[in-house]
Amino acid sequence: MGKERRAVNPERIRQRFSREFKLEAVRLLERGEKPATQLAAELGIPRNRLYKWQKDLKVKGQGAFQGSGRKPLEQHSEVERLKAELKRVTEERDILKKAAAYFAKELK
Repeated sequence: MGKERRAVNPERIRQRFSREFKLEAVRLLERGEKPATQLAAELGIPRNRLYKWQKDLKVKGQGAFQGSGRKPLEQHSEVERLKAELKRVTEERDILKKAAAYFAKELK
């Protein structure tokens, strides 16, 4: 029924960081003892990820870094699945309407 999701680059290993690691990285960034570029290099992460974690922590407070990101495909709720299917079917219908109007004009 739905699309099968495939990895774009199956050889790539996705990095996962613990909540404690993220909190410590943000704490070190905010202490300002080292430039963000140097700190990121020492931690083995991109500099912009440090800033993203810092922003997440400011916005969400202690609720930041709770989950592991996107749910696996099997765990999507029925409502989410149906919304995605409705969106796809609506797009298909709109395309077919335009095609029908185009070909009706061609026949005249």
